[in-house]
Amino acid sequence: MGSAADLPLASPAAASAASPGTVLSGAALSGAASPGTAMPGAASLGAASPGTAMSGAASPGASSRQRRGNDRWKAAFFGLAVVAILAGAAWALLGSKFFVVRSVQVIGPAAVSPAEVIADAGIRLGTPLIRINPATVAHRVERITLVQSAQVRRAWPDKIVISVRERTAALAVRSGGGYQLIDKFGVVLRQVPRRPPGMPVFQTPGTARPASLRGSAAVLAAATVLHELPARISRSVTAVDTPSADDVTLRLRGGVTIVWGGTGQSTAKARELAILMRGHARYYDVGDPQTAVTGG
Repeated sequence: MGSAADLPLASPAAASAASPGTVLSGAALSGAASPGTAMPGAASLGAASPGTAMSGAASPGASSRQRRGNDRWKAAFFGLAVVAILAGAAWALLGSKFFVVRSVQVIGPAAVSPAEVIADAGIRLGTPLIRINPATVAHRVERITLVQSAQVRRAWPDKIVISVRERTAALAVRSGGGYQLIDKFGVVLRQVPRRPPGMPVFQTPGTARPASLRGSAAVLAAATVLHELPARISRSVTAVDTPSADDVTLRLRGGVTIVWGGTGQSTAKARELAILMRGHARYYDVGDPQTAVTGG
């Protein structure tokens, strides 16, 4: 049996040199690998070469620049679209013949002449509707004596509609051999030879002319009181004496006088008057309904 000394030992040089086909493992791989050697897991060990394809290789900066470019194009497109729409609308309203005045319609009582309303409105056919100022037209129409108020509107695509409210006579004023009828604002509406049935006479000082009553607070107070009276009493009023807006006196058929005072507390005054008139007096003062008095 031979001893261990008889066994051949590999020299250090022989141990370090591996044949070309030798498979190395472990620490042997930690040495310098040849540039061309394909190594498992090599992608995780070394830096990728400039030409290496990598997932997610798109640069964040390039993506941001692309998005900004797209946003600018979108903004420019929408801006141009808005400008084109506005330009088209402006042309349609101001420059085209689609939205121009082709007719004027007057709505109101028969007493107000439509021809007069149209003439005073001053609207030229063919004018773009957008150029018509309803407030200005209404102001022109309201200069007509019989018109109390007017409303004007555009009826697209080609019409103007004017609605008028007529003044109504509230009182008669003696004038010459007849009467002039005035509304609650003191506007003279027409001259008549006789007082209309049921219309009270507004008593004026001898020197006052009916035309001077326009805008009179006394006339408005008298008309307001007549409107607030119970119907059975207002039908009996033949004259109204109103030195001031706070001093309205009513003259009834049969010589009955009612001192009404101002236009306030009309409900309380009417209630108190109805109670007092049960006594068939000839004089009633309800200027202060809390202290109403009768006489005669």
